[in-house]
Amino acid sequence: MFKVIQRSVGPASLSLLTFRVYASPKKDSPHKTSVKVNELSLYSVPEGQSKYVELEESISHLRRYCEPYTSWCQEMYSQTKPRMQSLVQWGLGSYEYLQNAPPGFFPRLGVIGFAGIVGLLLARGSKIKKLVYPPGFMGLAASLYYPQQAIVFVQVSGEKLYDWGLRGYIVIEDLWKNFQKPGNVKNSPGNK
Repeated sequence: MFKVIQRSVGPASLSLLTFRVYASPKKDSPHKTSVKVNELSLYSVPEGQSKYVELEESISHLRRYCEPYTSWCQEMYSQTKPRMQSLVQWGLGSYEYLQNAPPGFFPRLGVIGFAGIVGLLLARGSKIKKLVYPPGFMGLAASLYYPQQAIVFVQVSGEKLYDWGLRGYIVIEDLWKNFQKPGNVKNSPGNK
């Protein structure tokens, strides 16, 4: 078919060395027609030339089967990567802040943490108390040390709670109006 001529410079043990390979037809082989690039296939093998056709077909089937999952993973990675980078930056910023903390920061942090533990101890018995008391006591202790930030936090939280309540009221009102329509009543006495 073709005789391969290899020319290289330097020892062959270097794996990163570039080679030029020239192909020339053998003198005794008959001339065959060339194959166009668009006729070549990545996964099909001419019959009778390879004993690994079944393996290649199963790998091709596996790749087609896994393609939606791999594309989903790539999409999730591209969405998650910026969030993780910002989380790492926040962690590094917090670490630097704690290394150069202002005087009196750690005692205040200890008092706030102790208030949370007291809230957890006082909340015995009820799951709702366990959810409300520790953050409430910690917020109360933090507001004693940081009153300006506490005021801003309460204002923003109040606005958000008001928005959520208003949205919930609108949704419930729409559901109630749809339920009251005569065509939507399923178990009325006349429909039996």
